[in-house]
Amino acid sequence: MNRLVADRVDSIAESAAEIAERATVAALLRCCVREVAGPRGRVWPSDDHLLLELSGRWLRTQTSGGIALRLERGEWLHDGVWEPLSSTTLVELIMTELGGDNPEFAEQVASSRSVLEVLALVREEVAPSQDPWLASEQSLLFGHAFHPTPKARMAAKGDWLSYAPEAYARFPLRLLGVRADLVVEEGDPSALDRLGTAPEGYVLLPVHPWQYELLDLPMDGRLIDLGFTSGLSTPTSSVRTVYEPDLDKCLKFSLDVRITNCVRKNAWYELSGSVELSRRLEPVFADLAEAFPGTRWLPEPGYRSADLGTALLEGLGVLVRCSPWGRSGSGVTPVLAGALAVREPRRADPMAWWVAYVERVALPVLDAYFRHGVVLEPHLQNVLVGLDSEGMPVEAVFRDLEGTKLVGHDLSGLAPEVAAALEYDAERGWNRVVYCLFVNHLAEIAATLEGPLTLRDLWAAARDLLTSYADSRGWPPPLADLLAGVPLPAKANLTVRWSRAADRTATYVPVANPLSRPA
Repeated sequence: MNRLVADRVDSIAESAAEIAERATVAALLRCCVREVAGPRGRVWPSDDHLLLELSGRWLRTQTSGGIALRLERGEWLHDGVWEPLSSTTLVELIMTELGGDNPEFAEQVASSRSVLEVLALVREEVAPSQDPWLASEQSLLFGHAFHPTPKARMAAKGDWLSYAPEAYARFPLRLLGVRADLVVEEGDPSALDRLGTAPEGYVLLPVHPWQYELLDLPMDGRLIDLGFTSGLSTPTSSVRTVYEPDLDKCLKFSLDVRITNCVRKNAWYELSGSVELSRRLEPVFADLAEAFPGTRWLPEPGYRSADLGTALLEGLGVLVRCSPWGRSGSGVTPVLAGALAVREPRRADPMAWWVAYVERVALPVLDAYFRHGVVLEPHLQNVLVGLDSEGMPVEAVFRDLEGTKLVGHDLSGLAPEVAAALEYDAERGWNRVVYCLFVNHLAEIAATLEGPLTLRDLWAAARDLLTSYADSRGWPPPLADLLAGVPLPAKANLTVRWSRAADRTATYVPVANPLSRPA
């Protein structure tokens, strides 16, 4: 190998390892501040650092971004000297602090770090999509900022890299034929039929190729192998949802892979619930769009699977979702909100940009809750922001009905399991709205804008906008409390992973409310 080429390869590999290590330490530290040291009263500001105590050891980090906790580096006091903090050392301190040996937790952190390193290396050599929306979907190298294992991907088998959006993957879908009498579907999944041709007596069913590797399928005539699609699909940020250009649809597959907290499988009642929600939300979003021009959503009109027992009914279930290009207005470019949270938006007037952003994203979410009893899940991966030719936010596109819930609706006509999965009480629904909208989403966007504007100025402008909205809606008590400065609920992701609990059992910890007026 040419010496210059070899040096470049070594340099890229070293850089990738540094990127992965730095990102892993930062994510763990953020979780420790929010969920462990903070609630125990062991976090203090110190000069230009944030100081915390964990397992009897002193740690420090430089931070900005308010509750988004943008961290520069982590150090620990070792033999009287501040030294760089490694992810291995930090995991050991966390395990000691939380009172036990947890090899599964340590393994998942190591797995996430390993994935990050590989992704950082691969991205040096592969070009992103020319489609600005798909490029934004595949831009999330670091993943969830407040998750201890943001890039962990644990499966029984299969090469995760072949299907990784962050590696700019594209791949054909696997096609099955399902014997017609065994087809299970609701709503309108007929778009799937355009992916290929099934022989007489069979119906076409696409499968994610990684899922095809993971499932033990009865290829005995109940299912038949029809090969691959002729074109390539592009995985979006969630890994298991792909954009299929031949249909101009997104397809949400089951994937028996643990990604961050959850095994990403479509439960049968979630498939049915998404179709039901698509029907119920049509008039809701029509009303929201009239009140807040620029409000869009991506319906999920149907799903298809096979009646081969519950495991395969869920494992083969595929949900059809409308694409953002088909729902956005003329001249508007949809971009994943998560991508905007990690890059400086192009803007001539940053305050006008921020106000337009909050107006487009926050107001329809609040109105859906207060006027329609609909709990949207507007976190950074569930919202696309439509930008005009000047880069200004003019639309908000809400997607993924799995996390959408209903408060106070009559669900008596639904199967009990479907109804239970769709229903929240008012308090639980409000906590979910506030966490996703303010803590997960707007706090991260504000941190990205910090610089030409102060966080105080940004949140004061948001407070003015929300106050005006509260006036128009008669000051609903939860919103009045929010604007009065009550602490915000933040999801405890480290706690969930540590306890090996299901994601739906996640609890919240309080964080400072940036909307409160300064003393």
